[in-house]
Amino acid sequence: MIIEVDFNSDEALYIQLYNQIIMGIATSQFQEGDSLPSVRQMADSIGINMHTVNKAYTVLKEEGFVKVDRRRGAVIAIDADRMRTLEELKKQLQVILAKSICKNISKEEIHELIEEIYEDYT
Repeated sequence: MIIEVDFNSDEALYIQLYNQIIMGIATSQFQEGDSLPSVRQMADSIGINMHTVNKAYTVLKEEGFVKVDRRRGAVIAIDADRMRTLEELKKQLQVILAKSICKNISKEEIHELIEEIYEDYT
């Protein structure tokens, strides 16, 4: 998987990196047990600060997407805590759906978007 960041985006670089790794896991570009590049390698390959990469890796670890192995570095390790993940997803969706309702986006349009996006990951 090629990771690219948009230096002109308002979104923080570590969030962009985090999101791309999550999408890589969802699309099976990263598999359970795969090692991510070292912090230094990742920073050098995409031209960002090592602290930025470290922050992305830390958030991934905190959320159960990677574990840190002393010999292999950051390793993809999907968290088995399904209920916690569903609760977090519910909180995020509540805000997204509230914004959608404020913009008069219909339930049907939301369902279509979800189906369209979900198809990319299955």
